[in-house]
Amino acid sequence: MKKLTKLAAVAITGAALLIGTNVNAQIITPKKLRFGVGVEGGIVTGSASTYSNAELGGTARLQYGLDKNLALTLTSGYYNFFGKTEPNGVDKYQSLGMVPIKLGIKAFFTDNLYFGAEVGAGIETKTFLPQGINQAFVEKDTKLIVSPAIGYASKHWDLGVRYENYSGQSNNYGLVGLRLAYGFGL
Repeated sequence: MKKLTKLAAVAITGAALLIGTNVNAQIITPKKLRFGVGVEGGIVTGSASTYSNAELGGTARLQYGLDKNLALTLTSGYYNFFGKTEPNGVDKYQSLGMVPIKLGIKAFFTDNLYFGAEVGAGIETKTFLPQGINQAFVEKDTKLIVSPAIGYASKHWDLGVRYENYSGQSNNYGLVGLRLAYGFGL
């Protein structure tokens, strides 16, 4: 519950920053690049919710404008799915780490609101294990990532909500995530 409260606080702070700053419409300049750095938080769904409740990460995104309302994106970074302690207080799971590499699109349907879609690979750097088991002896998986999103973007700020699904190796899970990013033109 504490992690959910912190996630809500981050979302409220992000919304306050967006509302409190001088808002300019997101303008995608055709054939121009933008770069953004974001902080992400999420609530874990699916089979991973047995081992984790929350995810926190950071990403960098490169955006290339195709026209004034459509852009291609390339996103990568690092996600940490925090391992949880079972209610018995004894079973503690190690965190799962993942490096996402995703290609996608952003399509603006108003000046500031957009739909997004990304697809790519999630490379596990560590996996959920009971506390005390050495990660070096465990095979890590690469997951297919599919992620629809909706968001709000201004000249510098981008706030998006997405569902991200990870599938492969008979172990599927996902997250509902929030990304707050600062971006600028290159």
